Amino acid sequence: MTAMAAMMAMPMMAQLKIKGVGHDNRYKVGSETRQMETQYVGWNSQLGKAIFVVEQGIYAMTWDGAALSTPVKEPPVVISDFYSGGQYTDNDKALWANNFNLMNGNSGAAYVDGKIVTVMSRDEQSTEDDVLFAVRKWDATTGDMLTGPEDYFPKARNIESAGMSYNPLDGKVYGLFYLTEVQLGEEITSDPDFFVDQDGDATSTDAGYCLCTIDLKTMEVTPITPGLYYRNFVAFAINSEGRAFAITSGGTSGYIGEDGKMRNIDNELTGAEIYEFNLNTGLMVTVAKPAVDPESGETYYEEVNPYPALGYCSKYKRQSACFAKSNPNILYWNGYYNSGKGINSYGSWGELPDSEWLTNGKYDTCLYQIDITTGECTRLALIPNRWVFSCMWVDGDDCSDGAGLDIISGIQTVNAPAANGSVQVYNTAGQMVYSGEAANMNLNKGVYIINDGAQTRKVMIK
Repeated sequence: MTAMAAMMAMPMMAQLKIKGVGHDNRYKVGSETRQMETQYVGWNSQLGKAIFVVEQGIYAMTWDGAALSTPVKEPPVVISDFYSGGQYTDNDKALWANNFNLMNGNSGAAYVDGKIVTVMSRDEQSTEDDVLFAVRKWDATTGDMLTGPEDYFPKARNIESAGMSYNPLDGKVYGLFYLTEVQLGEEITSDPDFFVDQDGDATSTDAGYCLCTIDLKTMEVTPITPGLYYRNFVAFAINSEGRAFAITSGGTSGYIGEDGKMRNIDNELTGAEIYEFNLNTGLMVTVAKPAVDPESGETYYEEVNPYPALGYCSKYKRQSACFAKSNPNILYWNGYYNSGKGINSYGSWGELPDSEWLTNGKYDTCLYQIDITTGECTRLALIPNRWVFSCMWVDGDDCSDGAGLDIISGIQTVNAPAANGSVQVYNTAGQMVYSGEAANMNLNKGVYIINDGAQTRKVMIK
């Protein structure tokens, strides 16, 4: 009775709904392995394009403290809503569904106050450097594409990142951006605390990560870090107190303990690591740790990361992380189950076979939580269908909610478009959807370009 009363007195954990931009998955249907399926619906003659339904999009999953739900697309795409009997019944909705083909954040993504920015790096082998990055902006609730069908940026703009996140203390968006062909001054390159010359050509071709701010209207990146970092960063997030953290992948070999964590020969945790960044200086936060010089026996102090390794070896591929606004001490991380390596069939450490991914966990992704007060990392659950998210946020409890940060350039948000006389209305794909008197317009929710003869403007109808 006493034990039962104690259990009843324990507070119930509220469900945590995490949403994210899903851009990769892998799952099994019978004996067949599938990944990011695309379904052709048919040719739309009015839009002048083929319509495809893809698995990319906004997904939601719920953690209740014991189990993680399967990620589901939210909002869902239902073909019968716009296509029936071999004909398109709603062209706007067909275009909306087709646009998810462009929701790809393989070079970074961010959620900010109800909107999403995705940065897609096009195939560098077949794309000119001046159109390498495609940037799209979205409504996080409706999935409407707000801008971006033709928004391309050159390689020199350096907008590929390991993650972007909003800082509620100053209203800016920060990220760890991968800088290429940067011109670094001698005051930086000559200081080993800030810079390590990776290829012997410090003036032009070194590439590494730098803490930067980014203006999401212009996609202009401003470096803060006095130098570059060469760690394998995979995720970045800022909490409600303005503290910024980055996570690295981990490929270190070691043994797996009974707790499922990896340790080295000295029984110390190895694998992925978490680092805190100072947003003012751009430098990693360190603490002075006493050490003894083996030759002189004298004690000296070295600056080290205050956090232990996480104990998990996550693959070096795009991942994401986020904080709930209401809990600044817990970082949620969408990481991999392992680094692609483990104990193989010979009993030694090595590459795990792809053919056995269902049993060895090579392609699995997980939801982890990291307590930033201690550095303790806990694997909460595998994510069904090994979903990878370009960015994540806690639905209804994100640090940017209510910020009012405008990241869309040149768009009016209105309940109804104000126009007089004759107008022409176009959708974001450039097709005319209405021509006639403004008073007779009846437009669905979404983004439109309206020309009333006096001006042309872009509006988002709520």
